[in-house]
Amino acid sequence: MRANNAIGAYGERIAVQHLENAGYTIVDRNWRCDIGEIDVVALAPADAESRPCVVVCEVKTRRGLGFGTGFEAVTLDKAARLHRLGRRWLAENDPPRGCAMRFDVLAVHISRRGEPRVEHLQGAF
Repeated sequence: MRANNAIGAYGERIAVQHLENAGYTIVDRNWRCDIGEIDVVALAPADAESRPCVVVCEVKTRRGLGFGTGFEAVTLDKAARLHRLGRRWLAENDPPRGCAMRFDVLAVHISRRGEPRVEHLQGAF
């Protein structure tokens, strides 16, 4: 496994842990089809005032800012592809009836010292 792939996989594990700690239920990881891949699909924590929500999560892991932040790495093209992937995931799976869909970005920052830091942008696009 290349170093970047290992760092990305580590970042995804950290992001999943962050989501679970926040009450999300993970329903899929690294879901693939012919048009791409979704890093994480989760159900948002239950809220008595809202309907169920499927959350498509893009995870970007960074060791530094030399290539920009994780959020900056999600281009308009990437966002459009994730929208198409989210619709495909809904069509091929059995989400809760009447659910909403949201697209989040989780930027995982890994430093040489200290714990990884996760920034979670809900409804990113």
